[in-house]
Amino acid sequence: MRLRVEFTTEPFDLDEAPAHALVAREVIEAAELDAVDVGPFGNTAEGGSDAVLGAVDALLRRALEAGATRISLQVNVVGEGDDK
Repeated sequence: MRLRVEFTTEPFDLDEAPAHALVAREVIEAAELDAVDVGPFGNTAEGGSDAVLGAVDALLRRALEAGATRISLQVNVVGEGDDK
């Protein structure tokens, strides 16, 4: 199954990207995901269910450790297919 994850981390800082946002970006960009779109107010990525769920686990753990006080995310099924 293919999944799409959309997420934001808080608190926001419009002057400089906070550590938790940089960590979240690193996690998503290092994962084996397709269609990664990282922006200042929201981020999306797609991939197989194993890759997306693994990235979400790492994202939550590492962003919280880096100072995130809130992480909002949504995961949607976008198609059938390879779980990798």
